[in-house]
Amino acid sequence: MPSPTITAIRTRAVLAPLPRPITTAVAAIEKAPLLLIDIETREGVVGRSYLFTYTPLALAPLSSLIRNVGDSLIGKTVDPLPRFAELTGMFRLLGRQGLVAMAMAGFDMAFWDALGKSCNRSVAEMLGAAPMPLPCYDSHGIFDGQRDRALLEQSLQEGFRAVKFKIGNGTDGDDIRALTEITEIAGPEVDVMVDYNQSLRTPEAVRRIRALEDRFDLAWIEEPLPAEDYAGYQTLRSAVRTPLQAGENWWLPEDAARAIGARVSDHAMLDIMKIGGVTGWMRAAPLADAASMPVSSHIFVEASAHVLAATPNRHLLEYLDVAGGILAAPYEITRGTLTAKGPGLGIAWDEKAVTRHAA
Repeated sequence: MPSPTITAIRTRAVLAPLPRPITTAVAAIEKAPLLLIDIETREGVVGRSYLFTYTPLALAPLSSLIRNVGDSLIGKTVDPLPRFAELTGMFRLLGRQGLVAMAMAGFDMAFWDALGKSCNRSVAEMLGAAPMPLPCYDSHGIFDGQRDRALLEQSLQEGFRAVKFKIGNGTDGDDIRALTEITEIAGPEVDVMVDYNQSLRTPEAVRRIRALEDRFDLAWIEEPLPAEDYAGYQTLRSAVRTPLQAGENWWLPEDAARAIGARVSDHAMLDIMKIGGVTGWMRAAPLADAASMPVSSHIFVEASAHVLAATPNRHLLEYLDVAGGILAAPYEITRGTLTAKGPGLGIAWDEKAVTRHAA
């Protein structure tokens, strides 16, 4: 059966409502700036994906880039691999990070969605796997005891056996007080992880992490240093006991290969938008597997549920729902797990919500 042929590419910007603000050591996000992509085909299938730009300032330039690139794709099929190779060549001289990599991933995810719909199969099935209940961790922001105690208790009631909180916005004492309350509420059966969001430098990271290790048994410590500081991560890994998590800011499989080869972390957390969509993920994840690194996902719960199902060294899916407010049927947690839906990526827009939250 021939693959669908592209006839039009449409983008729309929204500021999607979040269940709770995303608060970190470096910024707070009240609404999710998302760019929605619709790839229309001659056969009537529409491939969909969305991109999370972190700041509304990037929505317009990313939209323009996708529309401009999209003009060169009209009349071609949605086959993801040749299209990924074509886009790689198109940006070889410019370089493929930032908005370029995001655009490539947006196209790739929409291509896979369209291809799956044309075959009435989920993307997970197209990758040789099957949708399955994936263990998740609930992803929280900076912990405030008065505000967030009930949210953490709700996470536990929903069956999450792992939770993550942001830290690093205050002193060592602030982090210790927050984690003391978090671990008391969570209890010994729930894994607790923390995320510094790249806010430290190596000497401070060594000191602060050692202070935490004296008091808590954390499952991992995420991105204490800037993602590009490979030397700092190597120093830090030799100085602390707690496993380090990194990867959400690795751009495309080539970046993952460099970071994994440098042994900057014990775990790999791939962001399907930054790693190059479904195609990029399926090239990067085996690199982590070869290095005995468990792979978890970063946001994008819908697409991540498909690729994690096809990842032998999968660990945890991060449950941080940035798009549920504009989806017709948001993905839902069942006893702390999430299962991919189909056909394709199993996403459709709630058009009334898209109009209501247009940016």
